[in-house]
Amino acid sequence: MIVAIDGPSGTGKSSTSKAVAAQLGLSYLDTGAQYRAITWWMVNNGIDIDDPAAIAAAAGKPEIVSGTDPQAPTITVDGVDVAGPIRTQEVTSKVSAVSAVPEVRARITELQRSIAASAKDGVVVEGRDIGTTVLPDADLKIFLTASAEARAARRSGELKGADVHSTREALIKRDAADSSRKTSPLAKADDAVEVDTTELTLAQVIECVVTLVEEKRAGK
Repeated sequence: MIVAIDGPSGTGKSSTSKAVAAQLGLSYLDTGAQYRAITWWMVNNGIDIDDPAAIAAAAGKPEIVSGTDPQAPTITVDGVDVAGPIRTQEVTSKVSAVSAVPEVRARITELQRSIAASAKDGVVVEGRDIGTTVLPDADLKIFLTASAEARAARRSGELKGADVHSTREALIKRDAADSSRKTSPLAKADDAVEVDTTELTLAQVIECVVTLVEEKRAGK
């Protein structure tokens, strides 16, 4: 069972995907963490983030390993645990530029497909282009949405001390960058089920997605 969960930042993708995977005994893959990891590596190695050719040339160098246990997902780059460092504002502000480079997307997409293929009991994969590009044959595709205000409130709650207004502006800017890039833009797959999380609690979103997965399983 392959479940693709896409959507912009702040819609509850990570929390929902982890909880659904844990509840249903599936593996879990946070693809955004992989793009953050390669961005962290680029920053740490002095690659010019404003130079797509330099990013493309270095895309194959870092070794990125994702642990897929939903209770304790891990991510390492060249053997270094980067779960904390990839969530810094510096990485967050640069990840759209790095992930827009086609060579980076090709590298990470290949990694994601191999992880999904090797998940023997099935996997919940969350990201922005999973249902459209990475795993177009996923058994179930879900697209989470929410208003910019709700997303900013959630995200600023996660980023301790963040200002809601500036967080909202940053989210809108990130959406525009992700939706307009030439390679694998953020988009809802034609056969995806859209779930608007604006007025829902996290528990309600999880319950909704678990129900969708179980209905899909029953129908197979």
